[in-house]
Amino acid sequence: MFFLTLCLGMARGASADDLTDFFRVVQVDNANAVKSLIDKGVDVNARDPRSGETALIIALREDSMNVFKVLVADPRVETELAAPNGNTALMMAAFKRNKPAALALLERGAAVNRKGWSPLHYAAAGGADDIARILIDRGAAINARAPGGLTPLMMAAREGQDSAVAVLLEAGADTSLKGDDGLSAAQLAERMDKPRIAKAINTRRKQGRRAP
Repeated sequence: MFFLTLCLGMARGASADDLTDFFRVVQVDNANAVKSLIDKGVDVNARDPRSGETALIIALREDSMNVFKVLVADPRVETELAAPNGNTALMMAAFKRNKPAALALLERGAAVNRKGWSPLHYAAAGGADDIARILIDRGAAINARAPGGLTPLMMAAREGQDSAVAVLLEAGADTSLKGDDGLSAAQLAERMDKPRIAKAINTRRKQGRRAP
């Protein structure tokens, strides 16, 4: 598998050393070196043999924005290639609260909805309110279920993200849903000692019950 990964990352004149250098310069945000190695034949969608992540995901994780701009502008880059843990570039941008990157990825056709963890889950957990609004406006499933039955509202509540909770409630997130552990978003907030969030969710739940 290791050999196959290396082969998939190389083409034309690129070597195994070139691939190693490629991921090194991605992490230190050396855009010119990245361009040179791509021109030499390194696949823009290559995976790091150590982590299995693409350069696009690594650039976002390491805040290598000059490299990210080079990669996202390349018409060959595949935005939906996920890391072994399921993370996509848009998920990473959401968790890092990187709105310009999220917008660039969406313009390239990055998927708003995915089975399991979704970009909205990551935006909610990371408190990326502006990205959450953008994702919702673009059709993100507000009550999407991640492993464990977790919804974006549950993630925001559990992580103590007050403003993200407010965004999700305003967008109509279902406050009555429970995860596989039987806990609702409000109960998760209470368990994590976030009484203000629990109160906001319970207030919205009661308002919903009174609605005609």
